[in-house]
Amino acid sequence: MASPHSTAMDTPTGSHPSTPVDGPAHRSDAPVTPSAGPSTASSAGPSTNRSPRHTHRPSYPYRREDHHTTALTHALVAAGRGYAVIPLTRAKLPAVRSPHHADQATAPCRGACGQLGHGIHDATADPLAVRRLFAAAPWATAYGIACGVPPYHLIGIDLDTKHGADGLTALRLLAEEHLVALPPTVTVRTPSGGHHLYFSGPPSPPVPNSAGRLAPGIDIRGTGGYLVGPGSHTSRGAYTLTPGTPRTPTPAPPALLHLLTHLPHTTPPRPTLHTPSTPAPALLRFVRTAPNGQRNARLFWAACRAHESGLGQEMTTALTTAALHTGLSEREARATIASAGRR
Repeated sequence: MASPHSTAMDTPTGSHPSTPVDGPAHRSDAPVTPSAGPSTASSAGPSTNRSPRHTHRPSYPYRREDHHTTALTHALVAAGRGYAVIPLTRAKLPAVRSPHHADQATAPCRGACGQLGHGIHDATADPLAVRRLFAAAPWATAYGIACGVPPYHLIGIDLDTKHGADGLTALRLLAEEHLVALPPTVTVRTPSGGHHLYFSGPPSPPVPNSAGRLAPGIDIRGTGGYLVGPGSHTSRGAYTLTPGTPRTPTPAPPALLHLLTHLPHTTPPRPTLHTPSTPAPALLRFVRTAPNGQRNARLFWAACRAHESGLGQEMTTALTTAALHTGLSEREARATIASAGRR
């Protein structure tokens, strides 16, 4: 049985696959700060006591940090260690525009046309192909690591801290409940203070992607998904490697794989609030009974479940009322519910 403190982030050793050198990934990303600019004396007329002109210049040329080059460097090192990567924008979206954005084709192209711009289907570990992708998107400041593909069949566990959620605590509680021993593995710190845990998995069965379905604050990245790699810069900040992290992802424990491959499925489309299978009453009770410190997290999780059930719009008012019962303001409640709807 796992200890609540024996997570993958407690005692990692080694280095991460995308670190260009054997130091922390963020070292090459340290901002360059220039010294004070030149100060000039007044030139309004001659003076025998005129102070000499003092100019303070930096000892090195100052330029804006090149996040594109930094992301490419880390992506190439990750690719050299077997990870398939793609360039991402500051919004964490695939950076190469689709060549089919104006097409009306019924079946989506997954790269069979030979052009770039097919999102995760462009992911590659070939260094020349990686350079070609980044050259096609000079605005890319981040990169994604594809999940579910050889050689690691990567599984990403995204532990979030937004909306009052505590993904790390939720994972530890799940590990205790299901007797999952979580070993140290590759760990990346996100700009919001959360963590990405990297595990390797078997070729099958595929691990599905999910958001909050396992527990509030826990998102899963499996087949068809990707993780933002360390050394990336997004609109929210930088992704950095946790010091001492292992070089390669640890195999996922069988009990964890069972959890991830048996997530609850969404209910059939277009149910109503009066359908017996609808979880509306249970969701509302879950929100109303939230203790201090968990109100936003429970509301966000319940709103996600409502949207997955096709009841997002119908339950907005009821969820807001339940949140008001816990002491949240209407503004907080509606913002949290709206955020769940964008997932």
